[in-house]
Amino acid sequence: MIINSPYFVAAIFFIIAFVYSVVGLGGGSSYTAMMAIMGFSALAIPMVSLTLNLLVTSIGSFNFIRKKHLRWRLLTPFIVTSIPMSYYGGSLHLSKEFFYWVLLVSLLFVAVRIYFWKVTTLTLNMNEFMKVSVSLVAGSILGLVAGIAGIGGGIYLVPLIILLGLGSAKQAAACGVVFIWINSLVGLLSRLQYNPMELGVFPYMVAAVLVGATMGSYMGAVRYSAKKMEKILGIIVIVAIIALSRKLFIL
Repeated sequence: MIINSPYFVAAIFFIIAFVYSVVGLGGGSSYTAMMAIMGFSALAIPMVSLTLNLLVTSIGSFNFIRKKHLRWRLLTPFIVTSIPMSYYGGSLHLSKEFFYWVLLVSLLFVAVRIYFWKVTTLTLNMNEFMKVSVSLVAGSILGLVAGIAGIGGGIYLVPLIILLGLGSAKQAAACGVVFIWINSLVGLLSRLQYNPMELGVFPYMVAAVLVGATMGSYMGAVRYSAKKMEKILGIIVIVAIIALSRKLFIL
């Protein structure tokens, strides 16, 4: 079948890597959803997704840092608490159904953020201590979700930074891509202790996401605005939600 063709898989993953990397994301949620739809094992999916996330965000991190969009002072509190929680989440042995539900909720969050979230910032009178406290708590939650679902957590972090008015869209994208890289690495190291990596069409995926991420992160850091690609990203997410929902409800 065409859906099982390595070339078809590579084409889909190229599109995902390109679109996600434009807005400072790794694409882990959509990689994971696509692999679930294609019948990959629940143990292999997070490991492959985290590896692809790591590759995509390595390129994205370089491009956004090179263009001086990253604010380490903004990102550090999120990282401090996300690292141990991401490692812990990656070590958990959860049922396939629970894993799919976490993934589905992640995708729904992205769709709501793109199509229905009209208020882009909140006017909050927070001092520096409050900002750091919120960042520490949010980082621990995002790290846990990232480790469990095999995603980087950037789909939550980027809109959170914008919503709370902590940084600009470019700064949020830069923080998101580095946050995803760190949590993907930690989650992958945790999972590799318990499960071997299943390769399959993995080499095709790697080639596709490397090319897609190189092109997308360059466009995101240099040319495109984040809003310009969000609608396309939304279409990919909606398709993944529909397909994953069908698979989840017939399990």
